[in-house]
Amino acid sequence: MTNQAELRDLDPGYVPDTQYDAREVFGLDINLQVPGFIQHSPHVPTLDKTYRFDPVTTRALLLGFKANRRVMVQGYHGTGKSSHIEQIAARLQWPCIRVNLDSHISRVDLIGRDAIVLKDGQQITQFKEGILPWSVRRSVALCFDEYDAGRPDVMFVIQRVLEAEGRMTLLDQNEVINTNPYFRLFATANTAGLGDTSGLYHGTQQINQAQMDRWSMVVRLNYLSKEQETEIVQAKLAQMSEQTSVAENVAAMVNMANLTRSAFAEGTLSTVMSPRTVIAWAENATLLDGNLEESFELTFMNKSDESEHGLLNELYYTCFNAHLPGAGVLEDARG
Repeated sequence: MTNQAELRDLDPGYVPDTQYDAREVFGLDINLQVPGFIQHSPHVPTLDKTYRFDPVTTRALLLGFKANRRVMVQGYHGTGKSSHIEQIAARLQWPCIRVNLDSHISRVDLIGRDAIVLKDGQQITQFKEGILPWSVRRSVALCFDEYDAGRPDVMFVIQRVLEAEGRMTLLDQNEVINTNPYFRLFATANTAGLGDTSGLYHGTQQINQAQMDRWSMVVRLNYLSKEQETEIVQAKLAQMSEQTSVAENVAAMVNMANLTRSAFAEGTLSTVMSPRTVIAWAENATLLDGNLEESFELTFMNKSDESEHGLLNELYYTCFNAHLPGAGVLEDARG
């Protein structure tokens, strides 16, 4: 979570002052004019020029920015849910704050608390507002990561601002906050609020359906096509100074990832390679002088169950015509 001390001041009067053409900015067939900013704020995410946008997800998120829709992005890990929101904000120059709803985030973290401060040489008690009231006063896109992992008491605090025209009441301060018309709210989740049925996302929970009903849009972000994923990994490698033969094998690495996804869907593999994993594999292989086998073991195979190493070895052989050292063959693993 963004620490209160790390928040730089952002004038509540800072409002969008330009319009961006979605087709021109994102290179997609989306006929939208979306408000944004000319002046760059410290809270605008860093631009990633290599990022590839999913058309359906991009359209939904742009409508969130344009029409103040509450948009949740749901999908497997590593599909780029959070970065999708951030990279749209980066191109609109829209201030964006990410909050990870882990078990340590409490109600007072979001709302605020009384704190003892030094003023004119004397200690006084002063209310320090949390990230939620700070955001709703400003033209900020607030993104809640791992939304389906949030604690129930925290989730009900968020519910106050899910309605686009809703107001936020600070009971301790006897204050009602009018929401800035350019405050935007987004969330990412691995599940669709119904709990984890795959076994991949321990710690997630069912979300109150009255709260889910307040999300204007829920968009599912799936893995990219082989061609798009290959382009992304190659673009990431191009940013590294070391030159190896890894780039020549990226298509086969993406094919390996897709085989693990198919095996997971069939129930023969309990873990799945995400695009993030493929990028890490390629980067690790570059650092290991092009050693694909060792980098694969370090990046992915050692995270999987030992009983599945034989299957991974067979999948690897299909893609690279080589065996993984010490993984054994499929028959040995099953025996």
